[in-house]
Amino acid sequence: MPSENSPNGVNKRTTPSQPSWLKWLLKGLMWAVGTVVALALCAVMGGLMALAIAYPNLPDVSELSNYRPKLPLRIYTAEGTLISEFGEERRNLTPIDKIPKAMKDAVLAVEDARFYEHGGVDYMGVARAALANLGREKSQGASTITMQVARNVYLSSEKTYTRKIYEVLLTFKLEHMLTKDQILEIYMNQIFLGNRAYGFAAASETYFGKPLKDITIAEAAMLAGIPKFPSSANPIANFDRARERQLYILDRMVENGFITKEQAAEAKEQPLRIRPANEGTRVHAEYVAEMVRQMMFAQYGEETYSRGLNVYTSINTDDQNAAYAALRKGILDYDRRQSYRGPEKFVEVPKDPAEIVAMADEALTGHPDMGDLQAALVVEASPRSVTAVRHNGAKITMTGEALRVAQTGLSAKAGPAIKIRPGAIIRVTENSKGNWSIAQVPEVEGALIALDPRNGAVKALVGGFDFDKNKFNHVTQAWRQPGSSFKPFIYSAALEKGFSPTTVINDTPMFFDSSVTGGQPWEPKNYEGGFEGPMTMKRGLARSRNMISIRILQSITPQFGQEWVTRFGFDADKHPAYLTMALGAGSVTPMQLAAGYSVFANGGFRVNPFLVTRITDHTGRVLVESQPAGPVETNRAIDARNAFIMGTMLNDVARSGTAAKAQGQLKRPDIYGKTGTTNDSMDAWFAGYQPSLVGVVWMGYDTPRNLGARETGGGLSLPIWINFMQTALKGVPVSEPTPPEGVTRVGGDWYYEEYARGGGISNLGGAGLAPPTEADPSAEGGGAPAPSEERNRILDMFKN
Repeated sequence: MPSENSPNGVNKRTTPSQPSWLKWLLKGLMWAVGTVVALALCAVMGGLMALAIAYPNLPDVSELSNYRPKLPLRIYTAEGTLISEFGEERRNLTPIDKIPKAMKDAVLAVEDARFYEHGGVDYMGVARAALANLGREKSQGASTITMQVARNVYLSSEKTYTRKIYEVLLTFKLEHMLTKDQILEIYMNQIFLGNRAYGFAAASETYFGKPLKDITIAEAAMLAGIPKFPSSANPIANFDRARERQLYILDRMVENGFITKEQAAEAKEQPLRIRPANEGTRVHAEYVAEMVRQMMFAQYGEETYSRGLNVYTSINTDDQNAAYAALRKGILDYDRRQSYRGPEKFVEVPKDPAEIVAMADEALTGHPDMGDLQAALVVEASPRSVTAVRHNGAKITMTGEALRVAQTGLSAKAGPAIKIRPGAIIRVTENSKGNWSIAQVPEVEGALIALDPRNGAVKALVGGFDFDKNKFNHVTQAWRQPGSSFKPFIYSAALEKGFSPTTVINDTPMFFDSSVTGGQPWEPKNYEGGFEGPMTMKRGLARSRNMISIRILQSITPQFGQEWVTRFGFDADKHPAYLTMALGAGSVTPMQLAAGYSVFANGGFRVNPFLVTRITDHTGRVLVESQPAGPVETNRAIDARNAFIMGTMLNDVARSGTAAKAQGQLKRPDIYGKTGTTNDSMDAWFAGYQPSLVGVVWMGYDTPRNLGARETGGGLSLPIWINFMQTALKGVPVSEPTPPEGVTRVGGDWYYEEYARGGGISNLGGAGLAPPTEADPSAEGGGAPAPSEERNRILDMFKN
């Protein structure tokens, strides 16, 4: 038998051959695995190389351990009420331990529920988001809070792979360098939340008008929903969209165990009061804020808007709001007596009623509301009825008395420029009963300044009708003729020359020929016309008789009068030494006049008005503190007895003179003051005080023109002053003046002791009380005629 190893292979053992497809598959798998491994190794090598190149170029995050974002300049009243803030970013830096748990829980629930568990990148979150997005569920993101901090603080918002790599690397670096609480604190202070608000503390003030510590679960959930769409889904821009996000976040808070279902249900039912975008600050002190901003910028430069300075002023919140309301009311009351000047603009109104509201919003954009003066688009108009649409789409219809201001614009004969017709943009105002009426933006301006005469602290300051309309601060920048409100300073000078309240002076005609004036003859008049003959000096002031003031200054000489008024803080070059100074022909600012009257109010001391009392940094550390003390002898301007006797005469003015309404309406005896109206009624003043508060009110046009034939300081400015003082003096006890040394009372009148019995000037002009009708040239300085440039000053005489 052939052997098994026979070459013929008859009995040779063989193995079945493998199918070719299986071999191909095995080889393919081997190549695939090899390729994957190679690619993985390449990816690892590439990642390591990228890390080696990129990591050293990452920003230094160590500075975030002492996080110091840009913080705005904030300005407060004396009570701590926010007046205004300046800076690109509204932000209140809030430590993590001061942020309410509800706010942190709401943010974590929607942004990063596993924040305290992952190392910066939430891989479970990435997988969950991918599945949700593939399954076409509600789109979810996978950015953790740490990744958002990396992106918001250091990186741009461009969507590139390079930026994403940097974001991840920077995320790991942040997690390595900072604690979780530090990262969350940065996020909650840094994130943009619309309306210039950065961080949740600022957003709480912006949207709810309340500090973050007082936030509710419902409010926290709404704020937590803003970061995704900060500009378009905040509660001011789109409440419905913000509400939708709020409900979603409340559900997420339940899912993650932050709140119970009962708490969520209660939060969903809580009504939310959203602070209107145009509500602004809670105290109207825009001119004060601008004054402080300028002072801070002069001191700190550009850092003013980023280092978190807090400036506390001497402004009293209630006094400031009362001053703002009183001045605006007085100006609007005056403007209602003027002719209607017509709509602000005309636009085309769509025929489709459904398009009117949207069109009105667009048309009114360029006509922002001015406090209670709101813009509206007229859609229907007739002599008896006007219907208009406001910013919020609300329709209002006005009839009867509500149309009185605009009657000339509703007349059939009205010209095209003043005609109220569909498409006209007008102003409307709402009264306390909710009734609307037509109004208009006043052209006249005004100012009110109130300060404490004991130290110069400014308690209220309103520099004009509306800051956005006119940023010119009339309190500090408007140099105007004070008219008869300046007379008390001339009377004060006369007391030092032997005059007394009972000195008799003749109110008779006076005439100055060209040899005295250097130009045209001057024959001054009293405002009310006519002459009353002999009267006491105190009656001359109470009645504001021009002839009395001129004769007083003529007697003491204009040179002495000019020197004397500088004691009160007035500039000598603004008050030339001519007889016209007796009638207030010089120039003062309302602030200057208030400081001048403070000398009478405080017993003779000059004060320097101040506004800033304290400056702190964002931590509360005091940088500057300034609290001027009360009057000191080194600041004495006039003798105490001079101030006291002038006070008695100014009290007569407020009791029975041109300002008698002051005591009559305030119903208190410690009121002092003087009206003032300039020639042709171009300026209307009232300057007055109670010993704890001086107030000055001015009204006039920026380009001087007649306020009206019968408009006076007593009719225009005094009511504003009274309105303000009714609030400012509420609860202030009546002040009983204490006579100083050197004065004595005889027959009900006060005198310097040396003039009480036969001394001093008891009768100006001699026993006959008949001074010459032509003025003594020597009173004008040796007979030198007034220079020609003074002709207009001499001719422009002043009223009471």
